[in-house]
Amino acid sequence: MPKNSYKTPKNTPLTANEPAAAYQTTSSTGWNPNIPFHGTQEEWWDHFHRIEEGPFYTREEANEKFEKWKKEFLASRSYIAKDL
Repeated sequence: MPKNSYKTPKNTPLTANEPAAAYQTTSSTGWNPNIPFHGTQEEWWDHFHRIEEGPFYTREEANEKFEKWKKEFLASRSYIAKDL
């Protein structure tokens, strides 16, 4: 199999014989976790710094959000299960 670089120009369709074509998505960021990312050290550090700019929660806040979501999710599942 030939070595393909997956850094393709934007709006360039992948051909069917490329493995990444099966995983191509239309995300707003253009990033797809299923396509390998090969980059320089500077590109990786830039990527990490952009991640660090995102929203972060304390462990307590994250646990509260998760417990609230879990309670709502399980309640919605039990409603569906009663109808079956």
